[in-house]
Amino acid sequence: MSVAIETKGQILKVDKNGNLAQLSDWSPDVAKLLAREEAIELNEAHWEIITVLRDFYHEYQLSPAMRILVKQVALKLGKEKGRSIYLTQLFPPSPAKIASKIAGLPRPDNCL
Repeated sequence: MSVAIETKGQILKVDKNGNLAQLSDWSPDVAKLLAREEAIELNEAHWEIITVLRDFYHEYQLSPAMRILVKQVALKLGKEKGRSIYLTQLFPPSPAKIASKIAGLPRPDNCL
């Protein structure tokens, strides 16, 4: 089942979980809209994680599960940011799932 969101007069298809159906539909404005639906106001810390996620996806063609996300963030941004608690504060309640959604990526395979 597919639904849609509207931004700037454009209709974008999303899946039943709210993830974009087409990766090419993503933009920073779309990310802000998706974040608002999760009651998240994006700041610089959020954008750092979104960038790490999108880079990871472009390299491996998959959205990382939580453990991989934590390791990747630690590698790219430092150990203090590569912690589950830090990521959960930014993207509650499920950082891998919510951050991937906002980053315009598919839902990680093992997220419930």
